[in-house]
Amino acid sequence: MLFKLSIKNMKKSFKDYAIYFLTLVLGVAIFYMFNSLDSQEAMLQVSNSTRDIIKLMISMLGYVSVFVAVVLGLLIVYANNFLINRRKKEFGIYMTLGMGKRQISKIIILETIFVGIISLIVGLVIGIFASQFMSVLVAKMFEADMSNFQFVFSKTACIKTCVYFAVMYIAVMFFNTMTVSRYKLINLLNATKKNEKVKIKNPIISIIVFIGASCLLGYAYWKVTGDVHSLITADKLLPPILMGIIGTILVFWSLSGFILRVVQSIKNIYLKGTNMFVLRQINSKINTTVISMSVICLMLFMTISILSSSLSLRNTMQRELVEMTPVDLNLYKTANLPESYMKYGKEVRPTKEQMEDSRIPITETLKNNGLDMSVLKDLIEIPVYATNNLTWETFCADKLEEIKAEFPMLRYDTSEMIVKVSDYNKIAKLYGINQYELKNNEYIMICNYDSMEELRNRILSDGSTITIAGKEYKSKYNECKSGFISMSTSHTNTGIILVPDNCELTESMKKQYLFVANYNADTKEGKEEIEKIFVDDNSELLQNLDKNGLNIDGTTKIALMEASVGQATIETIIDGTTKIALIEASVGLATIVTFIAIYLGIIFLIASAAILALKQLTESSDNKQRYTILRKIGCDEKMINKALFRQIGIFFGLPLILAIIHSIFGIQFAMTVMEGLASSEDLLPSIVATVVIIGAIYGAYFIATYLGSKNIIKEEE
Repeated sequence: MLFKLSIKNMKKSFKDYAIYFLTLVLGVAIFYMFNSLDSQEAMLQVSNSTRDIIKLMISMLGYVSVFVAVVLGLLIVYANNFLINRRKKEFGIYMTLGMGKRQISKIIILETIFVGIISLIVGLVIGIFASQFMSVLVAKMFEADMSNFQFVFSKTACIKTCVYFAVMYIAVMFFNTMTVSRYKLINLLNATKKNEKVKIKNPIISIIVFIGASCLLGYAYWKVTGDVHSLITADKLLPPILMGIIGTILVFWSLSGFILRVVQSIKNIYLKGTNMFVLRQINSKINTTVISMSVICLMLFMTISILSSSLSLRNTMQRELVEMTPVDLNLYKTANLPESYMKYGKEVRPTKEQMEDSRIPITETLKNNGLDMSVLKDLIEIPVYATNNLTWETFCADKLEEIKAEFPMLRYDTSEMIVKVSDYNKIAKLYGINQYELKNNEYIMICNYDSMEELRNRILSDGSTITIAGKEYKSKYNECKSGFISMSTSHTNTGIILVPDNCELTESMKKQYLFVANYNADTKEGKEEIEKIFVDDNSELLQNLDKNGLNIDGTTKIALMEASVGQATIETIIDGTTKIALIEASVGLATIVTFIAIYLGIIFLIASAAILALKQLTESSDNKQRYTILRKIGCDEKMINKALFRQIGIFFGLPLILAIIHSIFGIQFAMTVMEGLASSEDLLPSIVATVVIIGAIYGAYFIATYLGSKNIIKEEE
């Protein structure tokens, strides 16, 4: 009997379960999709380093999934609580007819199991098919060969999804049993007659609190945008975050205290149509859901900021990667090693072989260690100089104290990099970037890192002079010029000084040699074969370098700069960067950030929209009598539906509007933090993509809520 009753209840209450069911299905589908990448990765034909990055991403998504499971679990418990509260009168009738609390608990458990199984099956089916598109997306992001593409079912992801959601449903069952055990018959029968106690706030106090909250938020906005350089540690960043949270809560707390009074004073709006009813409903709703609205607003803020910033990061890295990797190979070698020097507080003593090798060009080192130079083309090698007499401190000149106060963390004792203009032009011609000319008493500052460029421009704006080997040089321009000599994943050149060829730069000033070349191959496969010479530990070149002790710390290979994927660069006599390695590392970082951001962003969005939907459905259920009164005083269905639509629209819109305002400043802060990686130029497409994602999910919940509420208020017709 209980089984049949549970089935009938589910059919009868389908409209109540619609939002709950939608949330469960989306949660299951998304959870499966992002946890099925391990099986999809196996069929992608990529290099070993790229496969390692994909595995790192899968591992990170696994950890993120634990957090996502907690969020979804709390959301499911919250949604289930809504359903239980909706059925208090029904449970009261069951108890009146002689049914015990244990039997009612069994009915709820059966219903939870049925809904859970159905949502799990539907969600898994959607997730399995959607994950195939995820395979294509992963392949596109990692530029993988999909010739072996086939339909993939991830047994691991399926088991993981089932286990996680089974735990959630068990928690829900336990919660339901505990809730039912505390019910009293009189309270259940009178549940629909019980009104929430609403405290009327003093409008003057509310206005004062609103102004205070606005000032608090304004100060927080200023701290994360105008004073961002002071937020260099977690303890400095925490106060603006707390101010934002407190300000958000106070805004919603104060709104319900004065917004109605303000609109009431505008008679032509307040008395028009059903506006009076709608505004009072909204006022009451905000008054009783301050914390919920604040949490929803903050989750929406995180969704917008995370999605926009991460997508912008990916777009910028993709665009700049093409610009910043114009050749196949960059090699660097420390020049003129001293007999000993301090490194990280320890004395370092290079070997005799290392000292001798540091005094010859990279080309000779490569030849001496068995490299067939025919595998390379477009070879260029230039010296890069530095002197202790020309540092950041001397370059800042009379603006030093002003800049130190604003940027206390800069290393002002760092020597400036100096390159002769003809040497730079050789590199620039190969790279396809601007070349420059200089008179005998001029210099040019080359820079492409935004914040450093702005800082240097302040110094150059009034004219700036430098002194090298006793001769003074003036800046040819009152601003930095764009350029670089070393490949990177983004704009990271903080400054290079170009000097005339007759500038007296001695051998003792040499800081390093820079070797630039392309691989002598026209196909991707051919380039990858040559690449192995410089990255494979077993290659003849690397074996010879190791045998001859041409490394400071005993490493066995030319170190590739892998800082982009979180690994420290190994310092050796010869250090290097290859285009293939940079692209793989950059694509890997961008993809990991993008996937995690989309994963978290969508989950936060679903949670926000689901909570709003359930709150509104609860309100519609509690206020059926009010809509009945509207009909009795002459309002037709069109007017009532319009009033309901506006009410839900305002309810969904308020936290979204404040979240958008938060996001304007949050995104600016994120872009500043990611300076050099993400550019504001790529922000617009990212915002458009974010709007589409939010519009699709948030809009779906809005429409489902409106239709569900409309059905609820029609029940008593």
